[in-house]
Amino acid sequence: MERLLLALAIVALAAVASTAVRRRRRADPPTQTRGELPSQLDRSDFDGEGWLVAVFTSESCSTCADVVRKAEVMRSADVAVETATFQGRRDLHERYGIDAVPCLVVADAEGVVHAGFLGPVTATDLWAAVANARNPGSIDRSGGCDRHEHP
Repeated sequence: MERLLLALAIVALAAVASTAVRRRRRADPPTQTRGELPSQLDRSDFDGEGWLVAVFTSESCSTCADVVRKAEVMRSADVAVETATFQGRRDLHERYGIDAVPCLVVADAEGVVHAGFLGPVTATDLWAAVANARNPGSIDRSGGCDRHEHP
């Protein structure tokens, strides 16, 4: 009888130890959301006046290069375009919580973000976002919204 009780005690101890080890191995869930667009920029962080198309990128990202090419076409007397690479402007990536690239935002002269994209963007969507930000309602976005998020 003593052997049976000893064996049960050992099995119970092993079960408790196993449960403790499994709990330690589980990763905690993230405490913050990822892939969020900034809603406000400090315009003094960027060159130019008026409307801003800011593109957050990385030098090793081929998709980023494509988004930068499309954004550069938006450059005009009324629209400034600025590219902030992670390697060259890490401070801006950290300040605005940019953790995924490419990230493109369209902001007004006060830095309020009116539209944005995470990931690749078509030239048509970019043109429409800038036009609608500058002149709300000018583009029919039936069922859509101005702030786009593409994973």
